[in-house]
Amino acid sequence: MTKKLLPLLVLAALSGAAHAATPSNTLVVAQGLDDIVSLDPAEANELSSIQTVPSLYQRLVQPDRDNPEKITPILAESWEADAAAKTLTIKLKPDAKFASGNPLRPEDVIFSYTRAVTLNKSPAFILNVLGWDASNIANQLKKVDDHTLTLHWTADVSPSVALNILSTPIASIVDEKQVAANVKDNDFGNAWLKMHSAGSGAFKMRVYQPHQAIVLEANDSAPGGAPKLKSIIIKNVPDPASRRLLIQQGDADVARDLGADQISALDGKPGVKVLSIPSAEQNYLVFNTGNSANPLLNNPAFWEASRWLVDYEGITKNLLKGQYFVHQSFLPVGLPGALEDNPFKFDPAKAKAILEKAGIKDAHFTLDVENKPPFITIAQSMQASFAQGGVKVDLLPAAGSQVYARVRAKQHQAAIRLWIPDYFDAHSNASAFAWNDGKSSTVAGLNGWKIPELNKATLAAVAEPDPAKRLDLYKKMQEQLQHSSPYVFVDQGKTQIVVRDNVKGYQQGLNADMVWYDRVTK
Repeated sequence: MTKKLLPLLVLAALSGAAHAATPSNTLVVAQGLDDIVSLDPAEANELSSIQTVPSLYQRLVQPDRDNPEKITPILAESWEADAAAKTLTIKLKPDAKFASGNPLRPEDVIFSYTRAVTLNKSPAFILNVLGWDASNIANQLKKVDDHTLTLHWTADVSPSVALNILSTPIASIVDEKQVAANVKDNDFGNAWLKMHSAGSGAFKMRVYQPHQAIVLEANDSAPGGAPKLKSIIIKNVPDPASRRLLIQQGDADVARDLGADQISALDGKPGVKVLSIPSAEQNYLVFNTGNSANPLLNNPAFWEASRWLVDYEGITKNLLKGQYFVHQSFLPVGLPGALEDNPFKFDPAKAKAILEKAGIKDAHFTLDVENKPPFITIAQSMQASFAQGGVKVDLLPAAGSQVYARVRAKQHQAAIRLWIPDYFDAHSNASAFAWNDGKSSTVAGLNGWKIPELNKATLAAVAEPDPAKRLDLYKKMQEQLQHSSPYVFVDQGKTQIVVRDNVKGYQQGLNADMVWYDRVTK
């Protein structure tokens, strides 16, 4: 792509203008981007940002693309683990460089982990699992030589769990020299990195206009090799019907976040292919037990009744038309140890009896929800099905970023939320749903659920050295949360993406961050 053409493409992406055809060396992706809060890997924790960060940044290790239970080196050349000392000695690839041209150093790794823990943004709880926090992180990371460092952790977890944690997006390595030049008010460059990049990924940021478009250009010096295409334009198209039109006409090469109706309309059409990819994405209803404005939210009887007021089959089969399947535990199918039985069904009479026995009358709550499928679809179904049990639900639809902000500020009464594991270990989800230390932004923490006994169970499970015993502990934990928690687990997704039939080499995995554009050709 010439330097003159790229600004024209950027302008077209931002203005909404259509091309006769997308350029051969540019991939145009149509999706919703309204959920993005930040593209700083220390803060990014929304679906669209988590899908974008891996193109901009690399980690020391990452899940293997074809077998995600296996960890493969990326910026690390090798490592040695000392389980007794809770230490990893990491050798860095000696020739690795950032997109800026700066060489990768142990200092960059130390800076990246230190800033992520110290900033303590939404995904920081992932690194907190290692026992890292702002008060001790400086003592956990040591440079050995110009290509070697040691990482120590204080929590009772094995080296394999530690490596899994370091394979997550928040563990992305940033270019300290580039970020340091853009620090303001001791913010570790957070304000600048919300909209710029300082990584070693296959692409680097060219332009980011919030709620409009992200434009990435090739990083030809990326460790692992340059990408096949010169640029990617990820265009914010809020309306699924418009995304369908763009992909069908050839004005986009890839379309995400299409509703069931749009997928059905495109299936079998000339020029396009519908990809159905297994996903660990789960949707759930959660009650904010810490919101004292509505005492029902902290009432276990109300939680129990709610499980019988969701029309699981109607949502997955009739409304979402097979894009999701019923799944009622906190570990997704595909992750080791997942519980696959679904004991609940829509039974308003049973729910009414539970409410009556508990003396609950005039039940009601407000429900925060993203104003896009599948979330709004699920919420509207719940509004109708809860009404049949005598429970009034007032929907509060908003853009994804607004819903994230309200939940993180703990202002919601209830919300429809999405969860995807951060790494391929049951602790990824257990540490979110069954852990609340009063400090971390876990799901339990954001919803005020005080669970000292479950905290102990979560720590016992992650520390258990016997794999079979460990999975059994997670099974028991899933059963407990399935029947007695402020969560109602609804379904699990199958990611459906539509691509033009000339797009080759696109790959996506079970988790949200497993989106790879570097091998795509047209």
